[in-house]
Amino acid sequence: MRFNGEISNRNEEEKENDRISQSCSIGLGFPHPQKLVVGYALTSKKTKSFLQPKLEGLARNKGIFFVAIDQNRSLSDQGPFDIVLHKLSGKEWRRLLEDYREKHPEVTVLDPPDAIQHVHNRQSMLKDVADMNLSDCYGKVGVPRQLVIKKDPSSIPDAVSKAGLMLPIVAKPLVVDGSAKSHELSLAYDQFSLAKLEPPLVLQEFVNHGGVLFKVYIVGEAIKVVRRFSLPDVNKCELLHNAGVFHFPRVSCAAASADDADLDPGVAELPPRPLLERLARELRRRLGLHLFNIDIIREHGTRDCFYVIDINYFPGVILSF
Repeated sequence: MRFNGEISNRNEEEKENDRISQSCSIGLGFPHPQKLVVGYALTSKKTKSFLQPKLEGLARNKGIFFVAIDQNRSLSDQGPFDIVLHKLSGKEWRRLLEDYREKHPEVTVLDPPDAIQHVHNRQSMLKDVADMNLSDCYGKVGVPRQLVIKKDPSSIPDAVSKAGLMLPIVAKPLVVDGSAKSHELSLAYDQFSLAKLEPPLVLQEFVNHGGVLFKVYIVGEAIKVVRRFSLPDVNKCELLHNAGVFHFPRVSCAAASADDADLDPGVAELPPRPLLERLARELRRRLGLHLFNIDIIREHGTRDCFYVIDINYFPGVILSF
């Protein structure tokens, strides 16, 4: 079974950061002031990947300054901030941030903790897409049929059968907590193998999509789309002759860029811009988020049938000012 770009490569991610930095800007509705202070609370890994010298230099030229937040002190004793940018978890941090938002409603927090929590669960993250029933002259957007399994792997084959899900089945961890494990996925080819999966999981019908997905990065009103290699299509012959569960540690990472690949035009064509703008606008409103990305696939053999398969808060590549 062929597969491209399973393992993340930080150098490749940095290159893609640069490409996106050069072509996209934040559109949060702020004017360009003399000085704008962004307080950031990130893990050391996220700080290293996000606050690269090129980004800081570009920001300074626009009067934007990044200031590290001390998580052990009250936010009100720090700053003052115009924006608080964060990607931390934990009840204590959420309490500090909610207290700060209540006392300083004039400060923009990217993004509210409750809104972020909504996309940390794959059961809830796609519900807003499904509820949209988004369809217009540019195409239609939905979600693959899916099923949530919280325990008892032995019950999975019967549950999949009762739900009418077709093989192969994509299995993803239910909770997205930022760890590498939460981005792993498995592809089960036969009914028997389903019982080998480890709940809690979201099971999705696999949709053939030409081995390419579109990562749509959204920062305020700004949108940037890149192509990534994904799982290859599965034909009926492969389905009949393959069995078992195939595990993939990381799919569609930055190292799997397909932007410069020689692809079939029907596979490589980006989703229509008006469709993406409408989808992004609706999701910003429904999710209450300004900094996230959507993973979208086009059903192979169609031009206008799209599926959202994942939503991620504050993705790994940079969208710069």
